[in-house]
Amino acid sequence: MERLDGRLGFWSAGPIALMLTAFFLAPMVVIAAFSVMPQRVFEFTQMPDFSSYRVIFEQRIYMPLVWSLGMALVATLILFVICWPLAFAMAKVFKRFTLVVTIGVVMTLFVSENIRLFGWILTLMRGGLIEGHLRAWTGLSFESPLYDIPAIVFGLVYVYLPFMLFPLAQGISMVPDDARQAAVDLGASRWRVLWEIELPLAAPGIMVGGLLTFVLAAGAMAEAKLLGGQAVVVISDEIETAFTFGQNWPLGSALAILLIAIIGSLAVFAVSRLDLDALMGRKRS
Repeated sequence: MERLDGRLGFWSAGPIALMLTAFFLAPMVVIAAFSVMPQRVFEFTQMPDFSSYRVIFEQRIYMPLVWSLGMALVATLILFVICWPLAFAMAKVFKRFTLVVTIGVVMTLFVSENIRLFGWILTLMRGGLIEGHLRAWTGLSFESPLYDIPAIVFGLVYVYLPFMLFPLAQGISMVPDDARQAAVDLGASRWRVLWEIELPLAAPGIMVGGLLTFVLAAGAMAEAKLLGGQAVVVISDEIETAFTFGQNWPLGSALAILLIAIIGSLAVFAVSRLDLDALMGRKRS
């Protein structure tokens, strides 16, 4: 019976494995192959050419990657602080009202990211919705916060909030109320309950939410272009420029491989420490 289940599992996984190979692994192999071609030459040599990787470090083209990862990390930390109270309320307090909050957050995803960001531009720009009305009513004005690094981070926090909120709520829902109540009965303070009970038991949701948010934010480009006015160049913009205007596919591929390697390593590290059965609500026998 066990061998039959194994065979059924193997054949059931076959179509998914083929799909992943065709649409995920194959493009990665092509990108990796392009990254070791000579600069602006679309042909393979007898030996791999790592000139694109040397150019990245010699000309400090890696700085967009540093900026992207740094802003993604800051946005992820801010989102964790913002989403924890709301996720806790959704999991433990709101009960039936949780559905209303969920629908409200999900509905934002029905509108294009660029349209939502343009809405913030019209709101925050000089003479826009806020500054224009403030000047008309009080005669006061302020400098627009747009076109700077904090505006980019704000855009990342705004756009990727659902990707932190829902995994966090799922993680918090895994914390037994009895464990929290027992700690309180034994005299534990609210902060001690948070650090020693809630955070460790909600760790799978925290890791999933953090990983999703960080990965998406690290590869984001619209926030830097629209809200940041390219105050800094992010890695996605650098890759696009290399593939299009620069017509330097080896360089673009090398930048993409660096980004994939860093994010992939973080993903493997996080997933290897997740209890997926517990996260999906399945207890091991």
